[in-house]
Amino acid sequence: MRQKHEELFELSMLGDAFEKRYRRMRPEVERMPWGTLTPAKYPTEIVAAARRSWTLSAYQEHRTGAACAATLEALIAARAPLDLIAVATRFPLDEMAHVEMCARIAGELGGGTPLLHNSWSLVPHPSPSLPPLLRAAELVVRVFCVGEAVSIPLLRGTWKASSHPLLTAVLGRIVKDEAAHGRFGWVFLDWVAEFLGEDERKHLRMIAREEIAKLETSWDNMKPKVFGVGDVNALGWMESEAYLALARRAMETVVKAPLRARGLLDG
Repeated sequence: MRQKHEELFELSMLGDAFEKRYRRMRPEVERMPWGTLTPAKYPTEIVAAARRSWTLSAYQEHRTGAACAATLEALIAARAPLDLIAVATRFPLDEMAHVEMCARIAGELGGGTPLLHNSWSLVPHPSPSLPPLLRAAELVVRVFCVGEAVSIPLLRGTWKASSHPLLTAVLGRIVKDEAAHGRFGWVFLDWVAEFLGEDERKHLRMIAREEIAKLETSWDNMKPKVFGVGDVNALGWMESEAYLALARRAMETVVKAPLRARGLLDG
């Protein structure tokens, strides 16, 4: 039976041979200038906010890893092109590397902050009554054409604003990985277009509207952080007003416009 209660978000490494194998798969992680953050240089309240922010980033990357894995399973079930599936096998690994990097930054700032989550609700699963190809398309729209697509310019903006070498290295690596994730969604939609009837397109339009609305609502509810811009940039995020302005521009240009061009968003 599935447990519905919340659990503390905690991470671990097995170590030894498996960690060595993982390091060989993602050697760039260990090459970053770890051990160079000095929390004592910054105001206590900003460090506390940064710890929360990087803990949440680790969790969001963890959720995205689960979503990528679910999408990969759906692509295999739908018998999508083998080369497309093969490219997608890389994405969960990318996300786990991002989880580690974000968590290690939180650790250098004094440790992650407590975060409760329900492990059974990491991914919004499509209805099992849908045909396999539509289930795969729904996940691709949610995860890649909306979530991953809009995250790329936001991450790029944060990377450019960052002024600390470690955070610049971590954000730059994440931006590089996410660029491939963002392109993937549109390649899939262009391939699958000939197999979609109007009912399937109507369903995907509903999914796109739903996912876009969730993000836009979260931005509407975002409370501005009033900190010095220099300290904010140093510890790895953008000033709130700049972030929100970039988010709304990005939603229009890299999510809504491409979806409209493919007949998958009204208006």
